[in-house]
Amino acid sequence: MPKLDLDAIPQSNSTGYPAPYDQPVAGRWYRRLAPLGGLTEMGASHCVLKPGAWSSQRHWHDSEDELLVMLTGEAVLVEDDGRTILRPGDVCLWPKAVSNGHHLINESDADCSFICVDAGKRTSGGYSDIDMLWNEAQEYVHKDGTPYPKKVTC
Repeated sequence: MPKLDLDAIPQSNSTGYPAPYDQPVAGRWYRRLAPLGGLTEMGASHCVLKPGAWSSQRHWHDSEDELLVMLTGEAVLVEDDGRTILRPGDVCLWPKAVSNGHHLINESDADCSFICVDAGKRTSGGYSDIDMLWNEAQEYVHKDGTPYPKKVTC
């Protein structure tokens, strides 16, 4: 089954981010691709950002490489060095252990989409603009190590 039928894969806009950091990503819809294809050494997601939505809080990974390929629409990449407009065909790479926080914002009036791939051990990382890290237990913590309250799901 090398070809996936994207329309047959349910979308989700769930996030583990604690409030209020979950609000900017409410318009981010994603499909996890890697598990369906049986991939175990990398992650892959198809993401759609509604107008005004963020892909994530601005973040970096301590032990994961990340690759993004823009498919449709337009988004603004925000990094430590500034802002870059991304359009279909643009490719971005972030090596592990480089604390250049990054995320995309859809500032247009139409949806945009991209594929994001990560490889490596998901251990820890941080957020450039807010008081939040994630640790090896995959918990969100303040930069002093104090945990955020666990998000309750129904």
